[in-house]
Amino acid sequence: MVPASNLLAFTAAAIVIIVVPGPGVLFTVGRALTLGRRAALLSVLGHTAGVYVALVLVAIGLGTLLAASALALTVVKFAGALYLIYLGIQAIRERKALRAALVAAIEPTSHTRVLRQSAFVGLTNPKAIVFFSAVLPHFADPEGGSIRVQFLLLGTIFLAIGIVSDSAWALLAVSARSWFARSPRRLEAVGGAGGVLILGVGTSVALTGSGD
Repeated sequence: MVPASNLLAFTAAAIVIIVVPGPGVLFTVGRALTLGRRAALLSVLGHTAGVYVALVLVAIGLGTLLAASALALTVVKFAGALYLIYLGIQAIRERKALRAALVAAIEPTSHTRVLRQSAFVGLTNPKAIVFFSAVLPHFADPEGGSIRVQFLLLGTIFLAIGIVSDSAWALLAVSARSWFARSPRRLEAVGGAGGVLILGVGTSVALTGSGD
């Protein structure tokens, strides 16, 4: 079991890291601006699920391999970055249809697609992989039982905090989206803004791999 002092220290560190907007947060904000509250919250869940898979992979050793291999980490980083750039470009191209999207019901298949897309973004988040593989070991206690179980516990705490933070950002973005939507002339700008946010995140990840 992870010592209580380690849990408190890790929680404090996780909060500091998570509240600062990075690719995970900005991706969610972009989805909120372009697709609305439900899609944004689904994106939070999907992104968290993808990051959880990364956590499990780290717990069984893959994270260590990626952290040690510059080539493997680069492949993961650019796969996620290119996918983000694709989603951003797609959002910008479809910005003129935002008025209809704001009033149209979202089909169940669209929900599935949102979850799938956001899960992929979470799974290929390079900082999540590096964070879990490089930071978690500092808070685990070799004498406290299975290191893998401790990694999963610490990672779950990290993700729980992330869900609360990302959801708050998503709801805040939805409020801004609703305000903009009051003016028809702002609708296209909202769609473009969401696309630019996601595109910027993808570019940032491709160049630096930074952010959560």
